[in-house]
Amino acid sequence: MPIRSALLDFCIINRYIQTVPNQKEMPMTTFDTLIKNGQVFDGTGAEPQFADIGIKDGLIAAVGTLTDATATEVVDANGKIVTPGFIDVHTHYDGQATWDQHMAPSANLGTTTVVMGNCGVGFAPCKKADHEVLIHLMEGVEEIPETAMNEGLPWDWESFPEYLDSLDKRPRDIDIAALYPHGPLRVFVMGERAVNREPATDADIQAMQALLSEGMKAGAVGFSTSRTLVHRSSDGSLIPTFKAATRELKALGQMLEGDAGHVFQLISDWDDPQDEFSILEDTCKATGAKGTFTLLQLDNQPELWREQLAMVEAAQTRGLDIRGQVLSRPVGMMMGMPSSMNPFYRRPSYAALDHLPVEEKIARLQDPVTKARILEEDNENPHIFVKIFNTKYDKMYPMVDPIEYLPEPSDSVQAQADAAGKDPQSWLYDYLLGNVGTNLIYIPAANYAGGIPELLKHPHTVAALGDGGAHVGSICDASANLYLITKWVKQQAQIELSQGIRMLTEQPAELYSLTDRGRIEVGMKADINVIDLDQLKLLTPHIVHDLPAGGKRFLQKAEGLELTMVAGAVTYRLGKATGALPGKLIRGKSAAA
Repeated sequence: MPIRSALLDFCIINRYIQTVPNQKEMPMTTFDTLIKNGQVFDGTGAEPQFADIGIKDGLIAAVGTLTDATATEVVDANGKIVTPGFIDVHTHYDGQATWDQHMAPSANLGTTTVVMGNCGVGFAPCKKADHEVLIHLMEGVEEIPETAMNEGLPWDWESFPEYLDSLDKRPRDIDIAALYPHGPLRVFVMGERAVNREPATDADIQAMQALLSEGMKAGAVGFSTSRTLVHRSSDGSLIPTFKAATRELKALGQMLEGDAGHVFQLISDWDDPQDEFSILEDTCKATGAKGTFTLLQLDNQPELWREQLAMVEAAQTRGLDIRGQVLSRPVGMMMGMPSSMNPFYRRPSYAALDHLPVEEKIARLQDPVTKARILEEDNENPHIFVKIFNTKYDKMYPMVDPIEYLPEPSDSVQAQADAAGKDPQSWLYDYLLGNVGTNLIYIPAANYAGGIPELLKHPHTVAALGDGGAHVGSICDASANLYLITKWVKQQAQIELSQGIRMLTEQPAELYSLTDRGRIEVGMKADINVIDLDQLKLLTPHIVHDLPAGGKRFLQKAEGLELTMVAGAVTYRLGKATGALPGKLIRGKSAAA
């Protein structure tokens, strides 16, 4: 019998397809992969159905009762749930995607699509003379080791279209899409004036507009910028985009296209909420593009998030699609000797011992004279995170196994030091030396005031901010997708499972107009997770030294994630990479036009 074309097969399947499971059986068909007996959550928020899924040529070809179907590979999902692959629209794999085929720690935790280029930082466009500028910018803002970037980045591009072409050539285990970052664009056009944060002239703005338009046509899915004090270059200086004029940002926003699904992504301190929000509003009003921003609960601005939601709601009633990005747990840092920073790491007497082997370093640090000297010193040019939280012992928590992302105030360093009758700084110093220097503390920096489920369930927010690829030595929030399920669905029962799955799949796909994924239905891309919900749990992050030049980073594993598929190929089984690399670069719709 001659081999039929994929198109003919698809047409025949479609003729008989059942989109509602458990009705009459479908005719016998051969698939590449058949997932049988699973409880299918289709990503729309609808109630799950027990169904089989037939996959052919990387697409979902059938959903229903497929009793007589055959397949090259059969996956028995009995007792398991089946979901679309997760989508994280806020990551920083801009560098890692150029040197690594495996996008851990996202890919091994059920994420099948990411958007990178967030926060206005990235590596294109870039003149050769500015390589170090962008490396130091990325090191400071996103805490990726300079040594890793210097060794790993191939720099086989100058323009943003060339950067996309470079990404397109490398196979990987997930799909990636890229925003056009404001920082490199500004440096490319303005040079040292951008580094010094000088105002852009009309000619500068016009040049940036032309380059941004070029990038959109090459396949960028939007534009990103940052205006926050927290983002600094590695030398502590403010980023080139900090307080860039509102008129500059609004002019750049005019290069986006609503018909192409473009998104304007904004990071801000929101000192003037109305002015900041107007950047998104004006862009959306003029172009039909979408707007999005990081939405957090902040201790120093406890009611700001409610004000922001009110502005979002008002904009939505006017037909402007603006959505806040929220994290499913506190934005938290892990600090200690194994991590990239801790409350003592830039004190001169502590830093002088960094070159020693671990056991010798610990022995020296345990010396009472050395300890006393270190406790009297101040950190010299520490990371902004350490500067902010250096002495906030009531915000520090000894990290337990498994990690608790919402610890009780009674478990803080301050509380434990008080109970022991010790100075909290001295108690913390001794604690970090315990277990051969492997003890860590956890610092929830935002989203710790309560109300995370309220943020997640709001109709105009998107679960995001996993930050995969960034803050590699202190944060591992790429697991926030699974945390949404383990914490708010399983443990707290504050979110229905079907809604939780939608938050991780259809909703982020909608934000970036990724119409071919995020749902389990016929014709969609076969990006799929099979999960043992009863066994699903996150393990405590751990340090590995696998970045270029031996750089270290936190990775995290999960139990209960049976397998992950991208385009019908199994990429992970029980958290281990299979070697399949079906991931592609997603180019925006402007590139296809």
